[in-house]
Amino acid sequence: MFDARARRLLERPLDRAATALDVPAVTPDRITAAGLVLGLGSAGAAAAGWWTAAVLLWLVSRLADGLDGPLARRRRRTAQAAGASPRGEGDAGAGGFFDITADFTVYGATVVGVAVGSSAELGGGPLWPFLLVLLAYYVNGAAFLAFSSIAERTGATIDDGRSLSFLGGLAEGGETIVVHTLWLLLPFWAPQIAVVWAAVVGVSATHRIVTGYRALR
Repeated sequence: MFDARARRLLERPLDRAATALDVPAVTPDRITAAGLVLGLGSAGAAAAGWWTAAVLLWLVSRLADGLDGPLARRRRRTAQAAGASPRGEGDAGAGGFFDITADFTVYGATVVGVAVGSSAELGGGPLWPFLLVLLAYYVNGAAFLAFSSIAERTGATIDDGRSLSFLGGLAEGGETIVVHTLWLLLPFWAPQIAVVWAAVVGVSATHRIVTGYRALR
């Protein structure tokens, strides 16, 4: 919902950070991999009930997720200016595929980690709210990934600087980061947060299905 505004606000700070990271040893794919490892570490820490470590790892992993794209675009601009091929410097196709796959893996793992950890905190708390979240994520992801693939072939792509054509919705990356952070900060309230979040993602998924269908007709 507020991803577009957040990207505008964070564009310059992230570009400056990408400039500082622009050294041969650091590549966009390595930053994506670091974000994936940190995110999985956060999920594991949540499952173990180490909530402070979990939230710190989660936030650093999302910072990495925000830096791989700006660095990839910087490398492509530099390569194009030099008349060289950008492949190997954050290729948009491969890098975008790795990035979205890593994001889905981290999001799903975090839901499972919080479910396990919060259930232990509550002495056997309910798991079904987290199953609803995973179902909503599945439908929502299927909707926007299917749209992106078909839009590419039909010329209905949405170019906002990212590798895929994203349909806007009520629940986007920014909201996901906030909700997952709340889970880790308030594990005793995690099931209740999960119920509300599943409903929000469900509404977003429905909106994406309807909007995508109309856009592709």
